[in-house]
Amino acid sequence: MKTKQVLGACALGLLLAASMPVLSFAQTATANPTPAAAPVAPAADPLAVAVVPPPRAFKTAEEHFKFLKRQANGGTEHTYESVPKWEGLWEASWNSIALRGGVSPFFVGDIPPGLAAGGEVAEGVLTPEYEAAFKQRRENMLEYNEQPYDRLTTCEATGPARWLLEPYVREWVNTPDQSWWLNDLANETRRVFINQEHQNIDGAHSATGDSIGFWIDDTLVVWTNDMWPADYFRGYPPFSNEMEMIEVYKLVTEANGMQRLIAQVTFYDPVSLLKPLSGVYTWTKATLQEDAGYRIRHWDCNTGTQISGGVNEAGDQTTSIRLPGESGKTWHQMRNPDLPADLSGQTQSPEQFDFDTVFGEPAAQ
Repeated sequence: MKTKQVLGACALGLLLAASMPVLSFAQTATANPTPAAAPVAPAADPLAVAVVPPPRAFKTAEEHFKFLKRQANGGTEHTYESVPKWEGLWEASWNSIALRGGVSPFFVGDIPPGLAAGGEVAEGVLTPEYEAAFKQRRENMLEYNEQPYDRLTTCEATGPARWLLEPYVREWVNTPDQSWWLNDLANETRRVFINQEHQNIDGAHSATGDSIGFWIDDTLVVWTNDMWPADYFRGYPPFSNEMEMIEVYKLVTEANGMQRLIAQVTFYDPVSLLKPLSGVYTWTKATLQEDAGYRIRHWDCNTGTQISGGVNEAGDQTTSIRLPGESGKTWHQMRNPDLPADLSGQTQSPEQFDFDTVFGEPAAQ
């Protein structure tokens, strides 16, 4: 559970960053990069960053990745001393795909606020099958004004696409051979293997897929494949198990001294997308969280303490917060069904209150 001081840091951080200018950098592999194509005009937002498409059209992520690496003559071989340092805590900021940017290729005009229902689905971005599925998802949201069930409730990892946008904080740890990307949410760590080939010894996809990359001076290029089907964010379109991603990362220092980590991303999925889709994601330093002494710890995904039994009165599975009078189990009961429910000393911390202590026992049904 985050403290009020840390929770307030995200909102304040965005206010502090409001003076940042619109930025872009090219998806290119030259020592002195210049845009290979005119960037898409960003929204009228002081945090906005232009979407820079690939230097030319590619059919696959593999073709895109190998082109950039050839152009860079294999990339930069860094040492521990020279590898770029992206240290500290970072939080998701403006992006062009969902939620925090106010714009999205999946909607016409402004996107619905937060995780709310509504909005007009843009046509011609997704394949007919996936466009129909997305419209069905948005239609189902109307009754609840949100997506009623989210797969993260069953402790599933977000997946690489959603990882880019999830809240809370992240850390990037770069070494010459690997880059480790730690997400506070769900203990989800992405590992990028530098100057190596893809490996999948069991032939199965995984929640985070397999990521390889190379450096071009201070820019990191990453190719991720073999990931589970997932989505771009809660309430946004799903994608298939053929999704692959190219990400181009660069740390930028603004004129006012503030830093932003910017990723130009292209999604390749012939099953769900009519053509490859490019977007941009940004992160800002989580200075207030750092000043408060916050540290990433193990994420405890105990799903039973805050959801209403997983099923509502209509028999639908939901992830709503459990309200007073609704049935559900405490954290202790979920972990130790063979022990007395009122066994002392079984809350997560001493003197911690469980749900029923605060709101009373569930009403008899």
